[in-house]
Amino acid sequence: MNIIRFAGVVRLLGVMLVAGASVAHGQVQSLSVSAGAQWVDLTHDFDASTIYWPTESGFQLTVDKFGMTEKGYFYASKRFAAAEHGGTHLDAPIHFSKEGHTVDQVTLDRLIGEAAVIDVRDACRDDPDYQVGVGDLHRWETQQGRQLVDVIVLIRTGYATFWQDRRRYLGTDQTGPDAVSQLHFPGLDPMAARWLADHRPVKAIGIDTASIDHGQSERFQSHVTLFKHNIPVFENVADLSRLPAQGATVVALPMKIAKGTGAPLRIIASLPSN
Repeated sequence: MNIIRFAGVVRLLGVMLVAGASVAHGQVQSLSVSAGAQWVDLTHDFDASTIYWPTESGFQLTVDKFGMTEKGYFYASKRFAAAEHGGTHLDAPIHFSKEGHTVDQVTLDRLIGEAAVIDVRDACRDDPDYQVGVGDLHRWETQQGRQLVDVIVLIRTGYATFWQDRRRYLGTDQTGPDAVSQLHFPGLDPMAARWLADHRPVKAIGIDTASIDHGQSERFQSHVTLFKHNIPVFENVADLSRLPAQGATVVALPMKIAKGTGAPLRIIASLPSN
């Protein structure tokens, strides 16, 4: 995991992250961070080994130019091609909701905020098909003494540690339509998704697996429920081990694809100073 130290003021376009601030979309403000703040990269690299859904071809990067030009200066450029949904990425609500927001319509206030890390590693270690339930969410609230309100929920299953092993990460290393039925990894129970959508106004939800619905899902009801309420989802989030249960600040900025259903995502977090 990459950890970067910044001091002074980080200027962000479109949002001001201060406690209790309400920010209009598109407004230019600034975010003050403490000297020596640690920023943690929660994004997997995009390359030929990046994990995509079994029915997708994956990330492709080809060299266009690389070398000295006739005018005597070095020049390099490449081209990439990829599906919207793969690697560390944003699922926009339109992905499973006809009236849902597209990538460019997801407001910045949903992409930046305090993280609430739900640690379910023990349960997922024993059950690759584990679904995070309302009880897990209640347990976090009891332990942390607050409700899951106005936060970015990040589900830590521990599966990010398997990223280099496609079979362990997805439950299969096969590709193609027939491989979908072989997927085994944890996700969010549809009842928990409904409880959050109905009772906890969260900003967004992320998970360190390939989908917010568990691998054996056939109807993707957690997607459907969350996206009906325009709650975006971050999938294939990288190692969450450095984040505390609460107090970290998440910045999750996708490629702004007009009318996109999803997009590659660069997600980072600032660790609390105490």
